[in-house]
Amino acid sequence: MINLYIDFDGVLMDTITTSYRLLDEAQIDRNNAEEILKFYQTLNWEEVIEVTPIINDSINRLQRIKDSNRFDISILTHVNSLAEIIEKVKFIRRYFHDITVIACPKQISKTKMVHAKDAILIDDYAGNLAEWQEAGGISIKFSPTLNDRGFRCIDKIDQILEMDFSNGI
Repeated sequence: MINLYIDFDGVLMDTITTSYRLLDEAQIDRNNAEEILKFYQTLNWEEVIEVTPIINDSINRLQRIKDSNRFDISILTHVNSLAEIIEKVKFIRRYFHDITVIACPKQISKTKMVHAKDAILIDDYAGNLAEWQEAGGISIKFSPTLNDRGFRCIDKIDQILEMDFSNGI
């Protein structure tokens, strides 16, 4: 089975849009990295998860991927705080009891948390995908607008079931 890592923010849930709205409401300058880090570390993640929409029916689509038995699935997500990972794990556990959730500190590349070689990453952030490819992994860009940025691209996570990985990348 192929290892499949799926990002949380911007792939499963639209937490990025929600957190940016909260940043604007708090009048935090998006160019001030220190203020932004502090904001994310103190954010009420329980509330964020509660008010954030699921993207493109991703939970049911994740179940379809799981039911295919083609992949060993894990959620691989960058986090800024313990509260953030607690709420993300609680959310995933509402639906899945047997999918591993891997919390990666924001300052560390996802390629340093798991073995990327020959594994698949579905992520919305091109920077993560480029690093993944450099580490020998297979990068799939998730984009609701199908903005591929040079990667294979999907707008619904279960479209991965239509892809052929017999020749790797």
